[in-house]
Amino acid sequence: MPQRIDDLVEFCRFLLQRFLADRGPQSAAALTYTTLFAVVPMMTVTFAMLSAIPAFQGVGEQIQMYIFSNFIPSTGATIQQYLVAFTDQARQLTWFGVGFLMATALMMLLTIEKAFNAIWRVRQPRRGMSSFLLYWAILSLGPLLLGAAFAMSTYITSLSLISGPDALLGVGILLKAMPLILSIAAFTLIYAAVPNTRVSLRHALVGGVFTAVLFEAAKQLFGLYVRFFPSYQLIYGAFAAVPLFLLWIYLSWMIVLFGAELVCGQSSSQRWRRQSTPRLLVMLVLLRILHERQQSGREVRLRDVHRSGWLLPQDEWDEILEFFERERLVCRTGSSGWVLCRDLDHYSFDRLLRHNPWPMAGSQALPEQLDEPWYPAVRQSLELLRSEQTRLFGGSIADWLQGEEGVSAASRRKAGAPGVESMRLSEDER
Repeated sequence: MPQRIDDLVEFCRFLLQRFLADRGPQSAAALTYTTLFAVVPMMTVTFAMLSAIPAFQGVGEQIQMYIFSNFIPSTGATIQQYLVAFTDQARQLTWFGVGFLMATALMMLLTIEKAFNAIWRVRQPRRGMSSFLLYWAILSLGPLLLGAAFAMSTYITSLSLISGPDALLGVGILLKAMPLILSIAAFTLIYAAVPNTRVSLRHALVGGVFTAVLFEAAKQLFGLYVRFFPSYQLIYGAFAAVPLFLLWIYLSWMIVLFGAELVCGQSSSQRWRRQSTPRLLVMLVLLRILHERQQSGREVRLRDVHRSGWLLPQDEWDEILEFFERERLVCRTGSSGWVLCRDLDHYSFDRLLRHNPWPMAGSQALPEQLDEPWYPAVRQSLELLRSEQTRLFGGSIADWLQGEEGVSAASRRKAGAPGVESMRLSEDER
């Protein structure tokens, strides 16, 4: 049990560090700003799609009432009146105005996908027809599916076995839990479908449950704050509902983005987070796997790396392959695998060290053991390189700037390196 508690604390610290490193609060603020402009277009598009089908007449207003009563704190009543008035006015727009509203809604979806791709370290967003079809399905089919589900649930709840005197035992509890269940389903779908990468459905479900529960708890706490600390009304007066609504949107996006960090963080095993192998060694391991599978004419995927005993996270895998692509070492196959596209006999270790975008820090210790045949020689060479760098450049910057060579200059001359005086150029030579 103590070990599990330590693992949980370590994982929470890991998630918090990633959330701050990925600029989660700043992304939540950007999404809040975008949502403020996109909420009316989204409602307008939803009502327009539902009103196009006679069977869904009036369903849009019922969905709106349900959302504001179950997913937004008590301040939503005033905001709801404003949004309904804005939506009624938006329905009178021309086709050009409707197109502008659609573009605004698309911009919000693009901003959401960009924030999620940053969390999953996805460098290639959706483009072309796949992006258009996904967003069009959300804007067109989404409201229709939501209306059909709401109409069906309304019909089911009207049955005597559900709401009558002969209702089945436990059905009332299930109906009360429906908002939470719907939140879990919605967040799970968002985490599984929005990032432009493969996300485990099990991880998405865990993140959906966590986010939905935290969202419900935040709603209750926010409602208590509004009820028992009304000092904001003394400052803003009748305008108080608007900043509170913005604060709630910001808090909601913070919860959603932190849940995304949880979903992404589950792909990193505890052992991988603890060992923190230097990225240079990981690149050598991947090159060894790529080289071995090239000899047998096979491609490499992330699962092949996992089967080799290296539990590499998806984001680190993507970052290293992006670097390999820039170096023209690998290329993608038609089946989304990776193969070497360059002879490693003509790619030096020195170039890998010079072009490595993740140089090893001086305090980063090399592991004592690594189950790789090349590691002993590489470890010895890297330690010699570090000691030589320390000997050559161990002097203070002030000594270099003032021309005081001291022991460092003697060491450089002994090693055959030119001193500071010999490297200076006269005015004529310049």
